[in-house]
Amino acid sequence: MIKLITTTFGVGYLRPAPGTWGSLAALPLAWGVHEVFGLTGFVVASVIVFFLGWWATAQHTRGSDDHDPSEIVVDEVIGQWIALLPVFIGAAHVGADTLALWPGWITAFIGFRLFDITKIGPIGWADRRGDALGVMLDDVIAGIFAALLVMILAALSHGVLM
Repeated sequence: MIKLITTTFGVGYLRPAPGTWGSLAALPLAWGVHEVFGLTGFVVASVIVFFLGWWATAQHTRGSDDHDPSEIVVDEVIGQWIALLPVFIGAAHVGADTLALWPGWITAFIGFRLFDITKIGPIGWADRRGDALGVMLDDVIAGIFAALLVMILAALSHGVLM
């Protein structure tokens, strides 16, 4: 059960770039959770995934020298979900289908991957913690950065910042 959670049902074993595969897997999962449970349900599910991922990552890495093995991708799932949150909020605000906001999906995915890979600022700090919370937090922070990028680019696209 722990490995099913940490590897997101085995996606973390895909090569190359398991983190990218985990982020890709997060997209249809996010859409499905949002479609079934709505925006509030998605936020609640995100909190649950964070805490479940933190717990499972601690169990998965217990007694290992590697605090962040590449097969652990539940952290990418929560980071990607956070990056998508402005898309879901925007869709709810204007009454649009979430898939109609596809530029936001692409921006969220690319932005999250770039922030997660480069580990700038506080993302790198969280990654260097060397524990299960750090594994989760670096992706949470990367997701927040990507969500901010989504909001800024949406505002520019819609003329709000001009």
